[in-house]
Amino acid sequence: MINPLDLSGRKILVTGASSGIGRETSILLSELGATVFLVARNEARLQQTVALLQPAAHQMFLYDLNMTDDIPNWMKDITHKWGPLDGIVHSAGMTITLPLRLIKTSAFDQIMRINVAAGMSLVRGLRQKNVHTKPASVVFLSSVMGLVGQPGISAYSASKGALEAMCRSLALELAPEEIRVNCVAPAHVRTEMGDELRSILTPTQMQEIENHHPLGLGTARDVAHAIAFLLAGTGRWITGSTLVVDGGYTAH
Repeated sequence: MINPLDLSGRKILVTGASSGIGRETSILLSELGATVFLVARNEARLQQTVALLQPAAHQMFLYDLNMTDDIPNWMKDITHKWGPLDGIVHSAGMTITLPLRLIKTSAFDQIMRINVAAGMSLVRGLRQKNVHTKPASVVFLSSVMGLVGQPGISAYSASKGALEAMCRSLALELAPEEIRVNCVAPAHVRTEMGDELRSILTPTQMQEIENHHPLGLGTARDVAHAIAFLLAGTGRWITGSTLVVDGGYTAH
């Protein structure tokens, strides 16, 4: 039987692999045959993810994505030792839920650094000679909040909107180098980050959010499937796009 999502022999780097969508994506990619390069800051949680992967020569890297300028050299070093990458999933990210009157510039700068600047640096690193295979694929984890509005998350929405705009321009610039660049934009998913939102909302507010998802809230595996689709040969003719995975949230 032919599996169009087969990733055997591929090396995929996944940021934010210690939890949530990053962890579930790493698990799925290993099930599809990929060798996963897992990146996060928490060693214990990364080891928990590694224990859930299908056996292969997976690699674990502790790295702080705040060091954006160092990312290209770091990627060159790891690929020199472990071989070129077939793809990147930038799943690491942060969110801020604050009304406009309480947002400080420092917090805005931080969310843009992790959600956007780190993503650009990862692509800068990937396009270096001998760091990527041809073809290669990049998937940024965006959000429906880059497409629609919601009170209290203007900084987060701005970062995801910027990420999607950056994706389109990078896709055009890197197409001659056979690097595809896309986004996946989920709505509310049952993850640890989602649990944080639940902890600050009233039951009525949370129920209202759930009611805006005709198919119910999603899971990390739902999003991981979309990411794998864009990484595999199934996404060969897709670049500069945002794949919305939202249970109907944006259909309203």
